[in-house]
Amino acid sequence: MRRVRFHEYGGPEVLRVEEAEDPEAGPGELLVRTEAIGVTLPSVRKVRGEGGGTVLPGVLGGEVAGEVVALGADVTDFKVGDRVTSLTLTGSYTELAVVPASMASRIPDGASSVLAVALVRSGHVALAALATARPAATESVLITGAAGGVGHLAVQLARIQGVRRVVGAVSSPAKADFLRALGADEVVTYGSGNRGDPVDVVLDGVGGDLLPRAVATLVPGGRLVFFGSGGGTVPAFDFLAGAKTLTGLTMARFSTARRELYDLHGEMLWELALSGKLQPAVHAEIPLADAARAHEIIEARANLGKVVLRP
Repeated sequence: MRRVRFHEYGGPEVLRVEEAEDPEAGPGELLVRTEAIGVTLPSVRKVRGEGGGTVLPGVLGGEVAGEVVALGADVTDFKVGDRVTSLTLTGSYTELAVVPASMASRIPDGASSVLAVALVRSGHVALAALATARPAATESVLITGAAGGVGHLAVQLARIQGVRRVVGAVSSPAKADFLRALGADEVVTYGSGNRGDPVDVVLDGVGGDLLPRAVATLVPGGRLVFFGSGGGTVPAFDFLAGAKTLTGLTMARFSTARRELYDLHGEMLWELALSGKLQPAVHAEIPLADAARAHEIIEARANLGKVVLRP
């Protein structure tokens, strides 16, 4: 099989396509022939060695969708031939991926693998962030990275949930029309200095230098849910002075600590997408062998929606 790894830290140019032996599914695992692979900002940052780096040669875990071709021991909920989507920590940029059966879910009949990758993981993050923040119908929400894979779904889901005012924060004014078409009331850009009016809730998937500015946009008593991989530092006094709250969100914990809600979110996402009420956007479908180009798009913050690799 073919896979993509990196043997040194750097930009997209360090990604290498390699031949490797086919993996085997262990206990509680599925072997999936991938049909679509999601590209995310955390993966791009991992290649650059940010956030502590990783053991080299590096593999990129993430989201995949495809057909189950083998079952590990003790797997009873799936069968060979099922079409599933799942997260995997052992490598997603590959033609054959090993995924935990506990994290896999079936793709409904008639739905594509590309739709599954654009919808499920990103949609779960967006819904979990909204469930953690719990915005009321009278409140306002600002979403950073609003044109990205998670952000553009969060904009739509906030609107579907009846949030009074939805604000998208992006890197370029060129993304404004895209977000307004999805339901954003306002669009602000990071470098413009215009934060818009204060908001009750911020959903931040970007972090870094943007995190303190995101906290500053909150009204007194406002809350921020942080789910990004970019880190960031905010003085504790900034929370004390405004009685503000920051909550970290990881899907690994959310999916176990709030399993019933996580499963309900999965059903909701497919229902909304298949009915047309939620519209996952795919910016580009790129061959696996050209993974570097996919990373270039993410690094340039040029994507409107999801970037997907196709083996």
